[in-house]
Amino acid sequence: MSEKKPTAKVVHYADVPAAEFGDEAPGVSIRLLIDAEHDGAPVYVLRMIEVSPGCSTPDHRHPFEHENFVVEGTGEVVIEGECHKVAEGDVVFVPPDVQHTYRNTGEGTLRFLCGIPK
Repeated sequence: MSEKKPTAKVVHYADVPAAEFGDEAPGVSIRLLIDAEHDGAPVYVLRMIEVSPGCSTPDHRHPFEHENFVVEGTGEVVIEGECHKVAEGDVVFVPPDVQHTYRNTGEGTLRFLCGIPK
């Protein structure tokens, strides 16, 4: 299958469908805001992660980095066992091969942008 040619895009994030993460992380959804399949983005993927109150992302690691920006809500990110409180406006960098998870400790949805390489 050939890759899609890059196309410009302007859209409100809420108009991008959210996919539930599934049994591995109930209460967590992901919106593929910019990616290769839909937009032809050649280098970078931008996602919106939404974590319901009391829920968390999987505790995991992978060979690529994360660049995260907390858009809304409060919670904590646990990086290699060290817990850091996060709130709207906070920026988080998770290097490759580092164990991490996000937990929503607030009363509303925890939303953060998550940039990763393609």
